[in-house]
Amino acid sequence: MTTKTFTPSQDKAYDTHPEKKIALYYTVTGLIFLLVGVLMGPLQALNYAGIDIYKYMPFLKSYYQGLTLHGVLNALVFTTYFICGILLYIPARDLKLRPNMTFAWFTYWLMNFGVVLAAIAILGNNASVLYTFYPPLKGHPLFYIGAALLVASSLLVGGQVIYMWTGWKKANPGKITPVTAYMSVATWFMWILASLGIVVEVVFYLIPWALGWTPAVDPLLARTLFWYTGHPIVYFWLLPAYVSWYAFIPKQAGGKIVSEPLARLAFAMFLLVSVPVGLHHQFTDPGISNTWKLIQMSLTFAVAVPSMLTAFSVAASMEYAARLKGGKGLTGWMGKLPWNEPSFTAQVLAMVSFIFGGAGGIANASMSLNYVVHNTAWIPGHFHITVGTATTLTFFGMTFWLLPHLTGKKLFNPRLALASSWWWFVGMMVFAVGMHWEGLLGIPRRAHIAALPKELLDQYAQNAQIPMALTGISGMILLVAAIMYYTVVAGTLMQGKRDVQNAPEIPFSESLTNVETRKSVRFLDNLWLLFAVAFVIVLGAYGPILWGMISDPNLVPGMRLW
Repeated sequence: MTTKTFTPSQDKAYDTHPEKKIALYYTVTGLIFLLVGVLMGPLQALNYAGIDIYKYMPFLKSYYQGLTLHGVLNALVFTTYFICGILLYIPARDLKLRPNMTFAWFTYWLMNFGVVLAAIAILGNNASVLYTFYPPLKGHPLFYIGAALLVASSLLVGGQVIYMWTGWKKANPGKITPVTAYMSVATWFMWILASLGIVVEVVFYLIPWALGWTPAVDPLLARTLFWYTGHPIVYFWLLPAYVSWYAFIPKQAGGKIVSEPLARLAFAMFLLVSVPVGLHHQFTDPGISNTWKLIQMSLTFAVAVPSMLTAFSVAASMEYAARLKGGKGLTGWMGKLPWNEPSFTAQVLAMVSFIFGGAGGIANASMSLNYVVHNTAWIPGHFHITVGTATTLTFFGMTFWLLPHLTGKKLFNPRLALASSWWWFVGMMVFAVGMHWEGLLGIPRRAHIAALPKELLDQYAQNAQIPMALTGISGMILLVAAIMYYTVVAGTLMQGKRDVQNAPEIPFSESLTNVETRKSVRFLDNLWLLFAVAFVIVLGAYGPILWGMISDPNLVPGMRLW
């Protein structure tokens, strides 16, 4: 693998910047998979309104096949493609380096191959195991092999970015990593560490088991390995949004990054403490001592700190920009922000949603409160305002400058793009209210409640009429939002005319202060050291638990319930 320096030019976009093309392919492919997953969404929302649409969908064999498609495509496939596109392209541009394009295209096609294998299994109704694929539910081997290739491809992309960054450090001794590249590399380090659980689970346990090479599997060990990755993967989805909030929003608002050291500190903290937190998904699991659950509960609370730093820092950058434009007063400055810009507005709405998502996350992480909401509709209500809004709406907002930047084509109908952002935000907030409410009333998650016998469904509806109605309405709002958003995307991509010279640049923000000489920033630039410390923390938090399970397994055969 080699890297080359180059001189930026906007005259011939793909000739001068071939990495634009791979970023475009990753981004658009991810959006296509998201579209399929999103179209499954209204079915889920209507189910929780007591309306069964699944029986009118001949291409779906069961509710769980539809839910598997929805979860896998939206949460795993879309996010991975989009992140691989932007976190390969943006740090490369920030470092003024070009990735090895042959290797970059290899990772893209390897990812496609993996997703096709998994799709064959899911569409054939041979892997309706949901996106958590808990054993002893047993899917087709192609599902697990495809999932492994999806993760492996993302790790290869991350490895390429770290390789580029390491080469940049050698070529620029004594220089501080540019902040956008720093945040991107820290995210990849975090993902490499976080993905170890699911890699071990799938490669060493589930694939041999699905192929019949081993007769049984330990469900508790598999669940623990899954949640080792299953919670920090949320940060893998969220941190690219933070990259945009820290690095691009200040410029888009007309200002600068108020505190670059705070941005670096937040990402360093995510790298250190965001991985050993998965046990708060297993508070109800037997076989794990409460001591370890309490330790990881505390670490989960620690992850809230960098998020609160982000809220403070990004809000300060926006206030600085607004006051430069004459904004005054305690809240009056907000009126000076560029609310007519769809990219900016979509991302700020995403931030607002994350305030509520983060608050709900604190409840989920609290052992006593978790027992109240565990496996209820509260949980999907929560992650639809984290990954479904904070992450996805930020990615939508990024595409409003990214697609014109990559293609040289103007954004199709910016007013429609702006409207789609508001509709998505409102739809998700209504959905979240409905599902959180239903959860508090004890309605279970992952349940085909609309297919219950009438007398049983009436018992739910008797107590939950309003939240069920809100959930159903939200599905229709989100469907309209999706139609508007994809009209903008298709309209942009299908334009014949390019205007590369006037295409928007990457909105890299300047820092308000010079950080080159700050000792704290220079220390935080040692990402390999932080990675090593994070590995030791993970080893301490998970090593004894996993060793106990591996040395004393409780093996059970697989089963298929669909």
